[in-house]
Amino acid sequence: MAIWGKNGFIRKQEVSFARKLLIWKYNQSGTALPDEKALSAHAQKIVDDAHVISKKSGTNVLEIMKDAVKDMKNRKR
Repeated sequence: MAIWGKNGFIRKQEVSFARKLLIWKYNQSGTALPDEKALSAHAQKIVDDAHVISKKSGTNVLEIMKDAVKDMKNRKR
């Protein structure tokens, strides 16, 4: 099993984390969850976008996702 790459272990963990964040966000907003296929596709897009941003800004994906969660929590207050 590959660790790095588009289908590697790390990428799968990032997608899983993004999916959990999406579910949390939907639950917080009281919105119905989309079907599994749409949710997975959205999580994959978030991770892909985070990788593009990280290449441009020089930060890592985990930091970008942490900042996104922090922003979501601050908007809730």
